[in-house]
Amino acid sequence: MTVLLPAELIRAKRDGQALSAAQLAAFARGLAQPGAEGSFSDAQAGAMAMAIVLRGMNVDETVALTAAMRDSGRVLAWPEASGPVLDKHSTGGVGDKLSLMLAPMLAACGAWVPMISGRGLGHTGGTLDKLESLPGYTVDPGDSRLRQTLKACGCAIVGASAELAPADRRLYAIRDVTATVESVPLITASILSKKLAAGLQGLVLDVKVGRGAFMASADDALALARSLVSTARGAGLPAVALLTDMNQVLGPSAGNALEMRDAIDFLASGGRRSDARTLAATLALGAEALVLGGLQPDTPRALAALQRVLDDGSAAERWARMVSLLGGPADVLHDAQLPLAPVVQDVPAPRAGVLQACDVRALGLVVVALGGGRTRPGEAIDPRVGLDRLLPLGSAVQAGQALGRVHAADAAAAAAAVSAVQAAFEIGDKPAAAPALVLARVDG
Repeated sequence: MTVLLPAELIRAKRDGQALSAAQLAAFARGLAQPGAEGSFSDAQAGAMAMAIVLRGMNVDETVALTAAMRDSGRVLAWPEASGPVLDKHSTGGVGDKLSLMLAPMLAACGAWVPMISGRGLGHTGGTLDKLESLPGYTVDPGDSRLRQTLKACGCAIVGASAELAPADRRLYAIRDVTATVESVPLITASILSKKLAAGLQGLVLDVKVGRGAFMASADDALALARSLVSTARGAGLPAVALLTDMNQVLGPSAGNALEMRDAIDFLASGGRRSDARTLAATLALGAEALVLGGLQPDTPRALAALQRVLDDGSAAERWARMVSLLGGPADVLHDAQLPLAPVVQDVPAPRAGVLQACDVRALGLVVVALGGGRTRPGEAIDPRVGLDRLLPLGSAVQAGQALGRVHAADAAAAAAAVSAVQAAFEIGDKPAAAPALVLARVDG
């Protein structure tokens, strides 16, 4: 095998050349095998990432890089699957807990759902962090236990092992400290290399757009959605994307244990103890997955099937079984044993009026400041803290009425959070309509 020198690959991309599949495979190998011949140092990997940010990549390059990063480690297969192997991925939002409900709902509808999830990033929450607010829940169960859980209940929400897409694991850490995160091809390859390594047969993508999303503009979010769908399909994975609004918190809470409480209430009540936007988003994404996987012929029947497994309790039952098998509380629906913050304080509205707008990113950063997110990789988080009972946009309020509640570790942190939440809401005098939830659909 001819060794392609890292410096030559960097120079080619720096000069605007389109890299071949062989060149991108050498890049992925060089990331995944530090110290081997042709390996990339951190400095070289950062230089290549910056060259890609500045010069871009075409569709063929993005597909080739994604496939190469997938093949840098183990690729899972599911010969024992009892249904189509499906998953959903969100690009990150505040209060976005949909994966927790969707996995058991899809499983109850006949899908096999090995959901490989991640931790919080920046101002957005992470599914694994929310799950770890359940005492004993293990996000790294090992292959045998993962397969046993899937066989027993059809779903398992876990983290990626070190064996899956190791090239992406290393490149992501380097991008995070070299100002090279904001690249559509690199974001696409990062997301999809792990999903392809998970052995999926269908993927639904929830691309967030708005003040609380990484893609604040509709044009940028649409470009990412198109890149994700075209690259997934180019790599052999059927995919569809929905652009969904993140100009307000999705649901009434933001924070790990608080969002877990809402997710459990959602499943236990058949979706009746839920805000309308969370229910609508969950059903819309779930319907896309069922149709994509061939479990339902069209959207109306897919929506009916999802509501049926909520109503009859089968989705909740699968969720409870999954949690128990992965080490969490044995009766999570009735005794989740979620930790509680010692200080809970209302956020009073500073004036009367109507909630016109919200700086959702600022609310996510409030949760981080309270200790519910990370400012350094590997930092411990406090699952108890966050925000709940947040009012939706368009709500009329009186002066002093609660805009929401702060859950904090101490009184000083609570007071700082109250001020920050007040500053994040814009209160006006005119009626305000809530923004549309699903903004676009991309399927090719």
